[in-house]
Amino acid sequence: MSTHAAARVAAPTRREQILKEAARLFAERGFHGVGVDEIGAAVGISGPGLYRHFPGKDAMLAELLVGISERLLAGGELRVSEDAASHDGSHAALLDALIAGHIDFALDDRPLITLHDRELDRLRDTDRKRVRRLQRQYVEVWVGVVRGLYPDLPEHEARAAVHAVFGLLNSTPHLGRPGALPDRTDTAALLHRLARGAFDAAGGARAGRSE
Repeated sequence: MSTHAAARVAAPTRREQILKEAARLFAERGFHGVGVDEIGAAVGISGPGLYRHFPGKDAMLAELLVGISERLLAGGELRVSEDAASHDGSHAALLDALIAGHIDFALDDRPLITLHDRELDRLRDTDRKRVRRLQRQYVEVWVGVVRGLYPDLPEHEARAAVHAVFGLLNSTPHLGRPGALPDRTDTAALLHRLARGAFDAAGGARAGRSE
Protein backbone atom coordinates (compact mmCIF):
# COMPACT_ATOMS: atom_id res chain seq x y z
CA MET A 1 0.00 0.00 0.00
CA SER A 2 1.37 3.45 -0.89
CA THR A 3 2.02 6.11 1.71
CA HIS A 4 -0.83 8.23 0.34
CA ALA A 5 -3.21 5.26 0.37
CA ALA A 6 -2.24 4.44 3.96
CA ALA A 7 -2.82 8.04 4.96
CA ARG A 8 -6.29 7.95 3.41
CA VAL A 9 -7.11 4.76 5.31
CA ALA A 10 -5.82 6.16 8.60
CA ALA A 11 -7.47 9.58 8.28
CA PRO A 12 -10.44 9.93 10.65
CA THR A 13 -13.86 10.30 9.11
CA ARG A 14 -15.87 13.45 9.69
CA ARG A 15 -18.09 11.47 12.04
CA GLU A 16 -15.03 10.41 14.06
CA GLN A 17 -13.79 14.00 14.14
CA ILE A 18 -17.14 15.17 15.47
CA LEU A 19 -17.13 12.53 18.20
CA LYS A 20 -13.56 13.36 19.24
CA GLU A 21 -14.31 17.06 19.58
CA ALA A 22 -17.62 16.41 21.29
CA ALA A 23 -15.88 14.20 23.86
CA ARG A 24 -13.25 16.87 24.51
CA LEU A 25 -15.78 19.67 24.88
CA PHE A 26 -18.21 17.63 26.99
CA ALA A 27 -15.36 16.61 29.31
CA GLU A 28 -14.07 20.16 29.64
CA ARG A 29 -17.35 22.00 30.10
CA GLY A 30 -20.06 19.43 30.79
CA PHE A 31 -22.73 18.07 28.49
CA HIS A 32 -25.12 20.99 29.03
CA GLY A 33 -22.32 23.54 28.77
CA VAL A 34 -21.65 22.79 25.10
CA GLY A 35 -23.86 23.69 22.17
CA VAL A 36 -24.16 22.00 18.81
CA ASP A 37 -22.77 25.13 17.12
CA GLU A 38 -19.59 24.90 19.21
CA ILE A 39 -19.03 21.27 18.29
CA GLY A 40 -19.58 22.15 14.65
CA ALA A 41 -17.10 25.04 14.84
CA ALA A 42 -14.48 22.71 16.32
CA VAL A 43 -14.61 20.52 13.22
CA GLY A 44 -15.16 23.32 10.71
CA ILE A 45 -18.82 22.80 9.84
CA SER A 46 -22.02 24.61 10.77
CA GLY A 47 -23.98 23.45 13.77
CA PRO A 48 -26.95 22.43 11.61
CA GLY A 49 -24.51 20.48 9.44
CA LEU A 50 -23.94 18.14 12.36
CA TYR A 51 -27.47 16.84 11.98
CA ARG A 52 -26.39 15.07 8.81
CA HIS A 53 -24.27 12.86 11.07
CA PHE A 54 -26.12 12.81 14.41
CA PRO A 55 -29.70 13.67 15.39
CA GLY A 56 -28.40 15.61 18.40
CA LYS A 57 -26.03 15.78 21.35
CA ASP A 58 -27.74 12.86 23.10
CA ALA A 59 -26.87 10.60 20.17
CA MET A 60 -23.22 11.74 20.28
CA LEU A 61 -22.99 11.01 23.98
CA ALA A 62 -24.54 7.56 23.53
CA GLU A 63 -22.21 6.66 20.69
CA LEU A 64 -19.19 7.81 22.67
CA LEU A 65 -19.99 5.82 25.80
CA VAL A 66 -21.44 2.73 24.16
CA GLY A 67 -18.69 2.80 21.54
CA ILE A 68 -15.77 2.84 23.96
CA SER A 69 -17.34 0.06 26.02
CA GLU A 70 -17.68 -2.04 22.85
CA ARG A 71 -14.08 -1.35 21.82
CA LEU A 72 -12.64 -2.24 25.21
CA LEU A 73 -14.55 -5.52 25.31
CA ALA A 74 -13.63 -6.38 21.72
CA GLY A 75 -9.98 -5.63 22.42
CA GLY A 76 -9.92 -7.78 25.53
CA GLU A 77 -11.63 -10.69 23.81
CA LEU A 78 -9.26 -10.40 20.85
CA ARG A 79 -6.21 -10.63 23.09
CA VAL A 80 -7.61 -13.74 24.77
CA SER A 81 -8.45 -15.39 21.45
CA GLU A 82 -5.03 -14.56 20.00
CA ASP A 83 -3.37 -16.08 23.04
CA ALA A 84 -5.47 -19.23 22.69
CA ALA A 85 -4.70 -19.46 18.98
CA SER A 86 -0.97 -19.17 19.63
CA HIS A 87 -1.15 -21.96 22.25
CA ASP A 88 1.19 -19.82 24.33
CA GLY A 89 -0.71 -20.48 27.55
CA SER A 90 1.12 -17.72 29.41
CA HIS A 91 -1.42 -16.14 31.73
CA ALA A 92 1.20 -13.61 32.82
CA ALA A 93 1.82 -12.45 29.24
CA LEU A 94 -1.90 -12.29 28.57
CA LEU A 95 -2.53 -10.22 31.69
CA ASP A 96 0.28 -7.89 30.63
CA ALA A 97 -1.38 -7.54 27.23
CA LEU A 98 -4.74 -6.68 28.82
CA ILE A 99 -3.10 -4.11 31.08
CA ALA A 100 -1.21 -2.55 28.18
CA GLY A 101 -4.37 -2.29 26.11
CA HIS A 102 -6.29 -0.60 28.90
CA ILE A 103 -3.40 1.78 29.54
CA ASP A 104 -3.52 2.85 25.89
CA PHE A 105 -7.19 3.71 26.39
CA ALA A 106 -6.54 5.46 29.71
CA LEU A 107 -3.80 7.65 28.22
CA ASP A 108 -5.27 8.31 24.78
CA ASP A 109 -8.99 8.66 25.60
CA ARG A 110 -8.93 10.56 28.86
CA PRO A 111 -11.98 12.70 27.98
CA LEU A 112 -14.07 9.54 27.68
CA ILE A 113 -13.19 8.56 31.26
CA THR A 114 -14.34 11.95 32.50
CA LEU A 115 -17.43 11.72 30.33
CA HIS A 116 -18.36 8.31 31.72
CA ASP A 117 -17.95 9.47 35.31
CA ARG A 118 -20.02 12.62 34.85
CA GLU A 119 -22.56 11.91 32.15
CA LEU A 120 -23.44 8.21 32.11
CA ASP A 121 -26.74 8.86 33.86
CA ARG A 122 -27.79 11.18 31.03
CA LEU A 123 -28.04 8.25 28.63
CA ARG A 124 -31.45 6.84 27.97
CA ASP A 125 -32.14 3.71 29.94
CA THR A 126 -31.47 1.24 27.11
CA ASP A 127 -28.07 2.76 26.28
CA ARG A 128 -27.04 2.97 29.92
CA LYS A 129 -27.93 -0.68 30.47
CA ARG A 130 -25.95 -1.62 27.37
CA VAL A 131 -22.89 0.21 28.67
CA ARG A 132 -23.19 -1.56 32.02
CA ARG A 133 -23.62 -4.95 30.36
CA LEU A 134 -20.56 -4.43 28.14
CA GLN A 135 -18.53 -3.32 31.15
CA ARG A 136 -19.50 -6.42 33.13
CA GLN A 137 -18.44 -8.61 30.22
CA TYR A 138 -15.12 -6.78 30.01
CA VAL A 139 -14.52 -7.30 33.72
CA GLU A 140 -15.20 -11.03 33.35
CA VAL A 141 -12.60 -11.30 30.58
CA TRP A 142 -10.04 -9.97 33.05
CA VAL A 143 -11.31 -12.12 35.90
CA GLY A 144 -10.74 -15.26 33.84
CA VAL A 145 -7.17 -14.27 33.03
CA VAL A 146 -6.39 -13.19 36.60
CA ARG A 147 -7.66 -16.49 38.02
CA GLY A 148 -5.66 -18.37 35.42
CA LEU A 149 -2.52 -16.68 36.73
CA TYR A 150 -3.55 -16.87 40.40
CA PRO A 151 -5.65 -20.07 40.67
CA ASP A 152 -5.96 -19.82 44.47
CA LEU A 153 -7.61 -16.41 44.24
CA PRO A 154 -11.40 -16.72 44.73
CA GLU A 155 -13.56 -15.33 41.98
CA HIS A 156 -15.01 -12.53 44.10
CA GLU A 157 -11.53 -11.39 45.14
CA ALA A 158 -10.27 -11.50 41.56
CA ARG A 159 -13.24 -9.40 40.49
CA ALA A 160 -12.58 -6.89 43.28
CA ALA A 161 -8.92 -6.70 42.22
CA VAL A 162 -9.92 -6.05 38.60
CA HIS A 163 -12.22 -3.21 39.63
CA ALA A 164 -9.47 -1.76 41.82
CA VAL A 165 -6.98 -1.84 38.95
CA PHE A 166 -9.51 -0.19 36.65
CA GLY A 167 -9.85 2.57 39.22
CA LEU A 168 -6.07 2.98 39.24
CA LEU A 169 -5.68 3.05 35.47
CA ASN A 170 -8.72 5.25 34.93
CA SER A 171 -7.28 7.91 37.24
CA THR A 172 -5.38 9.45 34.30
CA PRO A 173 -7.72 12.48 33.96
CA HIS A 174 -6.38 13.57 37.36
CA LEU A 175 -2.73 13.44 36.30
CA GLY A 176 -2.80 16.86 34.66
CA ARG A 177 -4.31 18.80 31.80
CA PRO A 178 -4.68 17.04 28.45
CA GLY A 179 -1.32 17.21 26.75
CA ALA A 180 0.44 17.91 30.06
CA LEU A 181 1.21 14.36 31.15
CA PRO A 182 4.78 13.32 31.89
CA ASP A 183 6.54 11.33 29.19
CA ARG A 184 3.96 8.90 27.80
CA THR A 185 6.29 5.90 27.78
CA ASP A 186 7.34 6.49 31.38
CA THR A 187 3.74 7.05 32.49
CA ALA A 188 2.58 3.87 30.77
CA ALA A 189 5.39 1.87 32.34
CA LEU A 190 4.58 3.24 35.80
CA LEU A 191 0.89 2.43 35.44
CA HIS A 192 1.76 -1.06 34.25
CA ARG A 193 4.02 -1.72 37.25
CA LEU A 194 1.35 -0.47 39.65
CA ALA A 195 -1.35 -2.63 38.04
CA ARG A 196 0.76 -5.79 38.06
CA GLY A 197 1.80 -5.05 41.61
CA ALA A 198 -1.83 -4.86 42.68
CA PHE A 199 -2.65 -8.21 41.08
CA ASP A 200 0.52 -9.82 42.46
CA ALA A 201 -0.38 -8.52 45.93
CA ALA A 202 -3.90 -9.97 45.71
CA GLY A 203 -2.70 -13.33 44.39
CA GLY A 204 0.30 -13.50 46.70
CA ALA A 205 -1.74 -12.64 49.77
CA ARG A 206 -4.20 -15.44 49.01
CA ALA A 207 -1.39 -17.90 48.36
CA GLY A 208 0.22 -16.95 51.66
CA ARG A 209 -3.00 -17.52 53.60
CA SER A 210 -3.45 -20.97 52.05
CA GLU A 211 0.01 -22.24 53.03
